[in-house]
Amino acid sequence: QLQLVESGGGLVQPGGSLRLSCAASGFTLNYYAIGWFRQAPGKEREGVSCISSSGGSTNYADSVKGRFTISRDNAKNTVYLQMNSLKPEDTAVYYCAADLDLWGSTCHDYLGTDFSSWGQGTQVTVSS
Repeated sequence: QLQLVESGGGLVQPGGSLRLSCAASGFTLNYYAIGWFRQAPGKEREGVSCISSSGGSTNYADSVKGRFTISRDNAKNTVYLQMNSLKPEDTAVYYCAADLDLWGSTCHDYLGTDFSSWGQGTQVTVSS
């Protein structure tokens, strides 16, 4: 059974940093694109970032470009989201999701992709 587990969330002051991890079990991430999404209270879920199966293609929401960096370590079966210069509006539950990416094209339109596996989420709170 495919399972994704997010970790690394927490409380951080504005301007601070966090690194989220998305660890996979039950399958190898090598052939999967990974997307990060977030949902704040009372708001719809939004896409944050995506990385292709090879790591050669990434995509970011405009609101996080230049502040967040997605990366993957297939040897560790883990994808990371480095979040710098955090703002209060980044407060949300962050989820990672996986979908087969045999051609490396999933992240070109990850907002329109029906990701097949989802983690339970990790809370990120940015507040002074």
